[in-house]
Amino acid sequence: MAIQGPGHRKFGNPGPLGLISFASTTLILSLVNVNARGVKEPNIVIGMALGVGGLAQLLAGMWEFACGNTFGATAFSSYGGFWFAYASVLIPGTGILDAYNGTTDLDNALGFFLLAWFIFTFIMLMASLRSNLGLVFLFFFLDLTFMFLMIGSFLPAKVNITKAGGGFGIVTAFIAYYVGASELIPREAGYFTLPVYQLPRRD
Repeated sequence: MAIQGPGHRKFGNPGPLGLISFASTTLILSLVNVNARGVKEPNIVIGMALGVGGLAQLLAGMWEFACGNTFGATAFSSYGGFWFAYASVLIPGTGILDAYNGTTDLDNALGFFLLAWFIFTFIMLMASLRSNLGLVFLFFFLDLTFMFLMIGSFLPAKVNITKAGGGFGIVTAFIAYYVGASELIPREAGYFTLPVYQLPRRD
């Protein structure tokens, strides 16, 4: 049996890693946002945000750069950074929450944080319009998630708005699971495929 040199090796597809890592972390936080089973404190997501949503997505993003996929690299690396940033807010040792202790600024500050991600996700939504319907729906519902969570932060008395954001987050997570699974089960490697409906590209 001949041994193939490095020039014959192919990069694996980092998309499923990034998508499923994003989906899992988003699902857990969104379940907290809708107060599923009475859980209201989001600290359970810290470990997932650091190890899965953060590190795994960041690694997927770096490999997307190596594969020449600027869109995937930007998405995975940025949302990996989002989860690192969100975890740092929740970790007591960072002092971020302590800085707002006893003030009403925390909700507005979180609103600013979510506003930035709402804008970024809208840009990613526009960039996805020449890809496939799976990604378009993913970024559309993710943008709705950020929008409702942002409004819920600016209007903390409106608990139902934050719960709506959690509901859209759950939908987003399952779309990400589906798109990730569709890339993990390509036509040549599986007994069935999950269609994501490619959109027409510019000639």
